Amino acid sequence: MPLNIKNTNKVDNNKENWHIEITAGLIGYLTTVYIVIVNGSILSEAGVTLGQGMMITILASFLGTLLMAIYANLPLIMIPGMGINALFAYSIIKEAGLHFQEGLAVVLFSSLLFIIVAFTSLGDILKRAISDTLKHAITAGLGCFLILIGLEKSGLVLRGGNTLIELGDFTSPTVIVSIITLFIAIFLFIKNIPANFLITMIIGTVLAYFFDILEDPSSQQAVQIEFSLFIPSFSALGNLSFWMAIFPLTMILVFENMGLLHGQLYMLNKEEKFNEAYQVTALSSLTCAFIGTSPTVSSAENASVITAKGRTGLAALTASILFLVTIFFIQWLAYIPNTAVSSILIIVGVIMVQNIREVPLDDISEALPAILVLVMIPFTYSIADGMAFGFIAYAVAKIANRKYKELSPAFFIITVLFLLIFILKTFGL
Repeated sequence: MPLNIKNTNKVDNNKENWHIEITAGLIGYLTTVYIVIVNGSILSEAGVTLGQGMMITILASFLGTLLMAIYANLPLIMIPGMGINALFAYSIIKEAGLHFQEGLAVVLFSSLLFIIVAFTSLGDILKRAISDTLKHAITAGLGCFLILIGLEKSGLVLRGGNTLIELGDFTSPTVIVSIITLFIAIFLFIKNIPANFLITMIIGTVLAYFFDILEDPSSQQAVQIEFSLFIPSFSALGNLSFWMAIFPLTMILVFENMGLLHGQLYMLNKEEKFNEAYQVTALSSLTCAFIGTSPTVSSAENASVITAKGRTGLAALTASILFLVTIFFIQWLAYIPNTAVSSILIIVGVIMVQNIREVPLDDISEALPAILVLVMIPFTYSIADGMAFGFIAYAVAKIANRKYKELSPAFFIITVLFLLIFILKTFGL
């Protein structure tokens, strides 16, 4: 597919094709609007209401996509990154024990570091320092983590009595609806039905209604909305957990955005626009620290925009305006239950896990660290710890194989930092 898209006629500066750009923006919006409820649901577990989480997501998507349209003139939609939002809610907030605004301070510091990387030669240095194996493994590990979160939200897996986890109660209406919704979601996704995630949420909500498991969000003040910006709190600056949280978030921001943009700009035949697009992702991440969400990334669903022949910022501008209009529908979006959201988390997770195919599994020095990352992220319920296992194992494997030249000084510094985190945990710090 990329080759076909790459060879399509360019529509840049062709005013006669404005309707194509607007249509592409509409399609992109329909394939990404699911993030409003999905990210809102994840943020609601980090210390805000569901309504606030959805409002935050809308504003972040609107502003990030608008920046991409104006600054880079590219048809790329920016939304809170799946996997990054899980890192924010479950690792930075819950595991590290930070409050929501303290977590936003972590986002602020990480975004500032990301900006330094994006606007200097550090980006090229880090891009060469980390092996493609570890980059793909991190993405796959995040996918496994999302699958686990989706299974938990659906009730399909529970904390086990005699085991770590066990199968949920198949007599429960919640589990039944989750299973039906998941299979419907798989069917729509495999058939490549336009806006399949949006359709899945609608069908899942209808099923929840008929099974009488649909909750009224107003009873939990879920649709409470605050338009004020969040102010990051620096009260945790003296805590080691605060600084330990900055490192993995920065790593993911730097490398996930590199990977996403590389593929999407290749499809657009605009690789020369990488620096501008990369800088937009960094600036957009910074705004998220004040809007109140985990950082945005260039959406994986941008493939649909490109396939629809979107080539300029007009497509992104269209999508950004539509995101802003979504504010008027928050009251209805709040009714979408976890049983509808969980199937999307699972499918997005599966898509991310597919990156493991890029790992040379016939080379044990590459495969072993990658698989450690893949399993340790969900098994430890910590993205940072899973990454640490992989980086340290990669260094050990290459040293054992006497492939020292494959380990750059920058990689050694990063690995030592991960090792230091483990040492500090050993002493209970």
